[in-house]
Amino acid sequence: MTTVTKWALGVAVLVVAVLVAVLTTRGGSKDAPAATGDLAGVRAKAALQACPPPSPGPAVAQLSGIQADCLGDGSRVDVGKILAGGPTLVNVWASWCVPCRTELPVLQSYAAEPGAVRIIGVQTASPAADGLGLLQQLGVHLPAVYDGPGDTGPIRTALKVPNLPASYLVTPDGQVRFISSPRTFDSTDQVRAAVKDFS
Repeated sequence: MTTVTKWALGVAVLVVAVLVAVLTTRGGSKDAPAATGDLAGVRAKAALQACPPPSPGPAVAQLSGIQADCLGDGSRVDVGKILAGGPTLVNVWASWCVPCRTELPVLQSYAAEPGAVRIIGVQTASPAADGLGLLQQLGVHLPAVYDGPGDTGPIRTALKVPNLPASYLVTPDGQVRFISSPRTFDSTDQVRAAVKDFS
């Protein structure tokens, strides 16, 4: 190996090392949480409502025993138990879902109305930090659970979610009913009508 070849190889190795160091330190902005790191800051900014406490009655059979993290505080909850005990609108969404961005604020407005049934969101198929950031951006503070970053989360699988967004009404007797019309809520009137029709 000639001196020139050795020198060129040394320079190439040095350039690669510098690039790796730069890319590692620039992996994200200083405000973005690590992919698996602490979400406390972004949770505080999102200011979600707490997940409901578990019902003392029987769990919703279709979701019985499924454990998930409460998106607002990271606590572990039994989904079948927190959905039991009264009518609940369950809305499954992802941070990348464009119609979800329209629907989530409608659900927030509906939840503020007198007589509204409680609403619990299920974030799926997207990182928790992205979901929290979206909710903060939209001004949506509904309680939500996290179904994981993949598209085969246990809640999504149990509900047989066709595509996103998807809404279900859990009736007081624990039945889970898919709301097929409308598929995406554009107004609080639609939410009220769906809740009435599926109750």
